Amino acid sequence: MREVAFIKQNKEKWLEFEQLISNKEKKSSDEIASLHIKIMNDLVYAQTYYPKSKVTLYLNKLAKGSFDEVYDAKRKEKNVFYSFFLEKVPLLSYQYRKYIYLSFAFFFFCFFIGILSTFNDESFARQILGNNYVDQTIENIESGDAMAIYKGGTNWGTFIGIYDNNQRVGLNMFLSGLFLGLGTGYYVVVNAIMVAVFQAFFYQHNSFFDSLKGIWIHGTYEIFGMIIEAAAGYIIGASILFPGTLKRFESFKIGFRDAFYIFISTIPFTIIAAFLEGYITRYSNIMPTFFCYFIILFSLVTISYYYLVLPFKVAQKQGLR
Repeated sequence: MREVAFIKQNKEKWLEFEQLISNKEKKSSDEIASLHIKIMNDLVYAQTYYPKSKVTLYLNKLAKGSFDEVYDAKRKEKNVFYSFFLEKVPLLSYQYRKYIYLSFAFFFFCFFIGILSTFNDESFARQILGNNYVDQTIENIESGDAMAIYKGGTNWGTFIGIYDNNQRVGLNMFLSGLFLGLGTGYYVVVNAIMVAVFQAFFYQHNSFFDSLKGIWIHGTYEIFGMIIEAAAGYIIGASILFPGTLKRFESFKIGFRDAFYIFISTIPFTIIAAFLEGYITRYSNIMPTFFCYFIILFSLVTISYYYLVLPFKVAQKQGLR
Protein backbone atom coordinates (compact mmCIF):
# COMPACT_ATOMS: atom_id res chain seq x y z
CA MET A 1 0.00 0.00 0.00
CA ARG A 2 1.28 3.46 -0.87
CA GLU A 3 2.06 5.69 2.10
CA VAL A 4 -0.53 8.28 1.11
CA ALA A 5 -3.25 5.62 0.97
CA PHE A 6 -2.11 4.21 4.32
CA ILE A 7 -2.41 7.63 5.96
CA LYS A 8 -5.79 8.32 4.37
CA GLN A 9 -7.15 4.96 5.50
CA ASN A 10 -6.09 5.36 9.15
CA LYS A 11 -6.05 9.12 9.70
CA GLU A 12 -9.48 9.21 11.35
CA LYS A 13 -8.49 6.57 13.88
CA TRP A 14 -5.29 8.41 14.80
CA LEU A 15 -7.11 11.71 15.21
CA GLU A 16 -9.65 9.99 17.45
CA PHE A 17 -6.91 8.96 19.83
CA GLU A 18 -5.27 12.38 19.72
CA GLN A 19 -8.60 13.85 20.73
CA LEU A 20 -8.94 11.30 23.50
CA ILE A 21 -5.59 12.37 24.95
CA SER A 22 -6.06 16.12 24.56
CA ASN A 23 -9.67 16.30 25.76
CA LYS A 24 -9.33 13.61 28.41
CA GLU A 25 -12.57 12.03 27.22
CA LYS A 26 -13.93 9.37 29.50
CA LYS A 27 -13.50 5.95 27.96
CA SER A 28 -13.25 2.53 29.52
CA SER A 29 -9.84 0.89 29.81
CA ASP A 30 -10.96 -1.76 27.33
CA GLU A 31 -11.78 0.89 24.69
CA ILE A 32 -8.44 2.59 25.24
CA ALA A 33 -6.62 -0.77 25.09
CA SER A 34 -8.38 -1.58 21.82
CA LEU A 35 -7.20 1.71 20.29
CA HIS A 36 -3.68 1.05 21.62
CA ILE A 37 -3.56 -2.34 19.87
CA LYS A 38 -4.73 -0.80 16.58
CA ILE A 39 -2.10 1.93 16.81
CA MET A 40 0.61 -0.63 17.60
CA ASN A 41 -0.43 -2.64 14.54
CA ASP A 42 -0.22 0.49 12.39
CA LEU A 43 3.21 1.28 13.85
CA VAL A 44 4.54 -2.18 13.02
CA TYR A 45 3.22 -1.82 9.46
CA ALA A 46 4.78 1.64 9.09
CA GLN A 47 8.13 0.47 10.48
CA THR A 48 8.13 -2.34 7.92
CA TYR A 49 7.16 -0.38 4.81
CA TYR A 50 8.00 3.25 5.62
CA PRO A 51 10.88 3.02 8.15
CA LYS A 52 12.27 6.51 7.47
CA SER A 53 8.95 8.26 7.03
CA LYS A 54 7.56 11.00 9.27
CA VAL A 55 4.42 8.92 9.71
CA THR A 56 6.51 6.26 11.50
CA LEU A 57 7.89 8.86 13.91
CA TYR A 58 4.36 10.19 14.46
CA LEU A 59 3.01 6.70 15.21
CA ASN A 60 5.90 6.06 17.60
CA LYS A 61 4.85 9.07 19.66
CA LEU A 62 1.19 8.12 19.40
CA ALA A 63 1.96 4.58 20.52
CA LYS A 64 3.79 5.91 23.58
CA GLY A 65 0.79 8.09 24.38
CA SER A 66 -1.60 5.19 23.94
CA PHE A 67 0.58 2.99 26.17
CA ASP A 68 0.48 5.61 28.93
CA GLU A 69 -3.28 6.05 28.54
CA VAL A 70 -3.88 2.31 28.83
CA TYR A 71 -2.04 2.08 32.12
CA ASP A 72 -3.41 5.32 33.50
CA ALA A 73 -6.87 3.88 32.93
CA LYS A 74 -5.88 0.53 34.42
CA ARG A 75 -4.38 2.18 37.51
CA LYS A 76 -7.64 3.99 38.19
CA GLU A 77 -9.51 0.70 38.12
CA LYS A 78 -6.96 -1.49 39.91
CA ASN A 79 -4.60 -1.37 42.84
CA VAL A 80 -1.37 0.49 41.94
CA PHE A 81 0.80 -2.28 43.39
CA TYR A 82 -1.10 -4.92 41.42
CA SER A 83 -0.98 -2.89 38.22
CA PHE A 84 2.77 -2.30 38.45
CA PHE A 85 4.00 -5.77 39.40
CA LEU A 86 1.42 -7.93 37.63
CA GLU A 87 0.77 -5.91 34.48
CA LYS A 88 3.31 -3.19 33.74
CA VAL A 89 6.50 -5.11 34.57
CA PRO A 90 5.37 -8.35 32.85
CA LEU A 91 4.50 -6.38 29.71
CA LEU A 92 7.89 -4.66 29.79
CA SER A 93 9.55 -8.05 30.33
CA TYR A 94 7.69 -9.28 27.25
CA GLN A 95 8.64 -6.21 25.22
CA TYR A 96 12.32 -6.54 26.18
CA ARG A 97 12.43 -10.33 26.40
CA LYS A 98 15.34 -10.53 23.94
CA TYR A 99 17.51 -8.57 26.38
CA ILE A 100 16.55 -10.93 29.20
CA TYR A 101 17.47 -13.94 27.04
CA LEU A 102 20.73 -12.23 26.07
CA SER A 103 21.50 -11.58 29.73
CA PHE A 104 21.00 -15.26 30.61
CA ALA A 105 23.09 -16.42 27.65
CA PHE A 106 26.00 -14.10 28.46
CA PHE A 107 25.91 -14.94 32.18
CA PHE A 108 26.09 -18.68 31.56
CA PHE A 109 28.78 -18.23 28.90
CA CYS A 110 30.93 -16.46 31.51
CA PHE A 111 29.93 -19.07 34.11
CA PHE A 112 31.17 -21.83 31.78
CA ILE A 113 34.49 -20.00 31.34
CA GLY A 114 34.84 -19.81 35.13
CA ILE A 115 34.18 -23.55 35.48
CA LEU A 116 36.76 -24.46 32.83
CA SER A 117 39.35 -22.08 34.26
CA THR A 118 38.97 -23.51 37.77
CA PHE A 119 39.36 -27.10 36.62
CA ASN A 120 42.36 -26.28 34.42
CA ASP A 121 44.28 -24.03 36.82
CA GLU A 122 44.69 -24.96 40.47
CA SER A 123 45.55 -21.37 41.44
CA PHE A 124 42.53 -19.79 39.68
CA ALA A 125 40.20 -20.15 42.68
CA ARG A 126 42.68 -18.32 44.91
CA GLN A 127 43.02 -15.53 42.33
CA ILE A 128 39.26 -15.00 42.23
CA LEU A 129 38.15 -15.77 45.81
CA GLY A 130 41.29 -14.75 47.69
CA ASN A 131 43.70 -16.80 49.80
CA ASN A 132 42.00 -16.05 53.13
CA TYR A 133 38.59 -17.19 51.90
CA VAL A 134 39.98 -20.36 50.30
CA ASP A 135 42.06 -21.33 53.35
CA GLN A 136 39.18 -20.69 55.75
CA THR A 137 36.75 -22.67 53.63
CA ILE A 138 39.11 -25.62 53.33
CA GLU A 139 39.43 -25.66 57.13
CA ASN A 140 35.63 -25.59 57.43
CA ILE A 141 35.25 -28.47 54.98
CA GLU A 142 37.81 -30.56 56.86
CA SER A 143 36.03 -29.84 60.15
CA GLY A 144 32.73 -31.09 58.67
CA ASP A 145 30.89 -27.77 58.24
CA ALA A 146 31.51 -26.47 54.72
CA MET A 147 29.08 -23.58 55.15
CA ALA A 148 30.47 -22.32 58.47
CA ILE A 149 31.66 -19.10 56.86
CA TYR A 150 28.00 -18.08 56.42
CA LYS A 151 27.12 -18.53 60.08
CA GLY A 152 28.98 -15.62 61.61
CA GLY A 153 27.19 -12.60 63.02
CA THR A 154 23.56 -12.17 63.98
CA ASN A 155 20.59 -13.05 61.79
CA TRP A 156 19.50 -9.41 61.56
CA GLY A 157 23.00 -8.07 60.94
CA THR A 158 23.62 -10.62 58.19
CA PHE A 159 20.29 -9.80 56.57
CA ILE A 160 21.02 -6.05 56.47
CA GLY A 161 24.63 -6.49 55.34
CA ILE A 162 23.78 -8.94 52.57
CA TYR A 163 20.87 -6.87 51.31
CA ASP A 164 23.03 -3.75 51.18
CA ASN A 165 25.76 -5.58 49.25
CA ASN A 166 23.41 -7.28 46.80
CA GLN A 167 21.45 -4.11 46.14
CA ARG A 168 24.67 -2.22 45.45
CA VAL A 169 25.74 -4.88 42.94
CA GLY A 170 22.33 -4.76 41.25
CA LEU A 171 22.34 -0.97 41.10
CA ASN A 172 25.84 -0.99 39.61
CA MET A 173 24.73 -3.43 36.92
CA PHE A 174 21.70 -1.30 36.10
CA LEU A 175 23.45 2.10 36.03
CA SER A 176 26.48 0.73 34.18
CA GLY A 177 24.18 0.42 31.21
CA LEU A 178 24.83 4.15 30.76
CA PHE A 179 28.27 3.17 29.43
CA LEU A 180 26.61 1.71 26.33
CA GLY A 181 25.99 -1.56 28.20
CA LEU A 182 29.72 -2.31 28.44
CA GLY A 183 29.83 -1.52 32.15
CA THR A 184 26.98 -3.96 32.76
CA GLY A 185 28.83 -6.61 30.78
CA TYR A 186 31.92 -6.12 32.95
CA TYR A 187 29.95 -6.70 36.15
CA VAL A 188 28.35 -9.81 34.66
CA VAL A 189 31.77 -11.24 33.74
CA VAL A 190 33.11 -10.65 37.26
CA ASN A 191 30.09 -12.06 39.10
CA ALA A 192 29.39 -15.01 36.78
CA ILE A 193 33.01 -16.18 36.98
CA MET A 194 33.01 -15.75 40.76
CA VAL A 195 29.86 -17.89 41.13
CA ALA A 196 31.33 -20.54 38.81
CA VAL A 197 34.66 -20.64 40.66
CA PHE A 198 32.89 -20.89 43.99
CA GLN A 199 30.77 -23.83 42.83
CA ALA A 200 33.68 -25.61 41.12
CA PHE A 201 35.86 -25.11 44.20
CA PHE A 202 33.37 -26.95 46.42
CA TYR A 203 33.07 -29.71 43.82
CA GLN A 204 36.85 -30.18 43.83
CA HIS A 205 36.75 -30.54 47.62
CA ASN A 206 33.92 -33.10 47.66
CA SER A 207 31.41 -30.66 49.16
CA PHE A 208 29.30 -30.00 46.06
CA PHE A 209 25.95 -31.01 47.57
CA ASP A 210 26.69 -29.13 50.80
CA SER A 211 27.27 -26.02 48.70
CA LEU A 212 24.07 -26.60 46.72
CA LYS A 213 22.03 -26.78 49.90
CA GLY A 214 23.74 -23.86 51.53
CA ILE A 215 24.25 -21.42 48.68
CA TRP A 216 21.27 -21.82 46.40
CA ILE A 217 18.72 -21.45 49.19
CA HIS A 218 19.34 -17.72 48.88
CA GLY A 219 21.35 -17.72 45.65
CA THR A 220 18.44 -18.65 43.39
CA TYR A 221 16.66 -15.31 43.87
CA GLU A 222 19.97 -13.47 44.19
CA ILE A 223 21.59 -14.68 40.95
CA PHE A 224 18.39 -14.73 38.89
CA GLY A 225 17.64 -11.19 40.04
CA MET A 226 21.17 -10.13 39.14
CA ILE A 227 20.66 -11.44 35.59
CA ILE A 228 17.44 -9.41 35.27
CA GLU A 229 19.22 -6.31 36.60
CA ALA A 230 21.89 -6.85 33.95
CA ALA A 231 19.17 -7.06 31.30
CA ALA A 232 17.92 -3.65 32.48
CA GLY A 233 21.45 -2.31 31.97
CA TYR A 234 21.53 -3.70 28.44
CA ILE A 235 18.21 -2.01 27.68
CA ILE A 236 19.72 1.36 28.63
CA GLY A 237 22.77 0.72 26.46
CA ALA A 238 20.64 -0.37 23.49
CA SER A 239 18.39 2.71 23.81
CA ILE A 240 21.49 4.87 23.31
CA LEU A 241 23.08 2.81 20.55
CA PHE A 242 19.95 1.94 18.57
CA PRO A 243 17.40 4.79 18.75
CA GLY A 244 15.56 3.61 15.66
CA THR A 245 13.25 6.30 14.28
CA LEU A 246 13.34 8.25 17.54
CA LYS A 247 15.80 10.98 18.42
CA ARG A 248 18.61 9.50 20.49
CA PHE A 249 17.74 11.38 23.68
CA GLU A 250 14.05 10.47 23.35
CA SER A 251 15.01 6.83 22.88
CA PHE A 252 17.29 7.03 25.94
CA LYS A 253 14.52 8.50 28.11
CA ILE A 254 12.10 5.72 27.17
CA GLY A 255 14.75 3.01 27.56
CA PHE A 256 15.96 4.30 30.93
CA ARG A 257 12.40 4.57 32.26
CA ASP A 258 11.46 1.05 31.17
CA ALA A 259 14.75 -0.38 32.46
CA PHE A 260 14.24 1.36 35.80
CA TYR A 261 10.79 -0.23 36.18
CA ILE A 262 12.29 -3.66 35.52
CA PHE A 263 15.09 -2.96 38.00
CA ILE A 264 12.57 -1.93 40.68
CA SER A 265 10.75 -5.24 40.21
CA THR A 266 13.88 -7.14 41.33
CA ILE A 267 14.07 -5.42 44.72
CA PRO A 268 11.52 -7.71 46.47
CA PHE A 269 13.49 -10.75 45.30
CA THR A 270 16.72 -9.17 46.56
CA ILE A 271 15.12 -8.58 49.96
CA ILE A 272 13.85 -12.17 50.15
CA ALA A 273 17.28 -13.50 49.15
CA ALA A 274 18.93 -11.48 51.93
CA PHE A 275 16.35 -12.73 54.43
CA LEU A 276 16.95 -16.35 53.40
CA GLU A 277 20.72 -15.91 53.74
CA GLY A 278 20.41 -14.22 57.12
CA TYR A 279 17.81 -16.52 58.67
CA ILE A 280 17.74 -19.83 56.75
CA THR A 281 21.06 -20.61 55.02
CA ARG A 282 22.99 -20.80 58.29
CA TYR A 283 20.79 -23.74 59.34
CA SER A 284 21.09 -25.69 56.07
CA ASN A 285 23.33 -28.36 57.63
CA ILE A 286 20.72 -29.24 60.28
CA MET A 287 17.60 -28.83 58.15
CA PRO A 288 16.14 -31.84 56.31
CA THR A 289 17.67 -32.11 52.84
CA PHE A 290 14.19 -32.26 51.31
CA PHE A 291 13.26 -28.91 52.85
CA CYS A 292 16.43 -27.26 51.53
CA TYR A 293 15.76 -28.44 47.99
CA PHE A 294 12.10 -27.48 48.28
CA ILE A 295 13.09 -23.87 49.04
CA ILE A 296 15.50 -23.86 46.08
CA LEU A 297 12.93 -25.34 43.70
CA PHE A 298 10.16 -23.04 44.92
CA SER A 299 12.42 -20.01 44.45
CA LEU A 300 13.42 -21.09 40.95
CA VAL A 301 9.83 -21.78 39.86
CA THR A 302 8.39 -18.53 41.21
CA ILE A 303 11.00 -16.14 39.82
CA SER A 304 11.16 -18.03 36.48
CA TYR A 305 7.38 -17.83 36.18
CA TYR A 306 7.39 -14.10 36.93
CA TYR A 307 10.00 -13.10 34.34
CA LEU A 308 9.72 -15.86 31.71
CA VAL A 309 6.12 -17.13 31.71
CA LEU A 310 3.82 -14.43 33.12
CA PRO A 311 4.95 -11.85 30.50
CA PHE A 312 3.56 -14.05 27.71
CA LYS A 313 0.29 -14.59 29.56
CA VAL A 314 -0.22 -10.87 30.19
CA ALA A 315 0.77 -9.99 26.61
CA GLN A 316 -1.69 -12.55 25.26
CA LYS A 317 -4.41 -11.11 27.50
CA GLN A 318 -3.66 -7.65 26.10
CA GLY A 319 -3.82 -8.95 22.54
CA LEU A 320 -0.12 -8.30 21.86
CA ARG A 321 0.81 -11.81 20.72
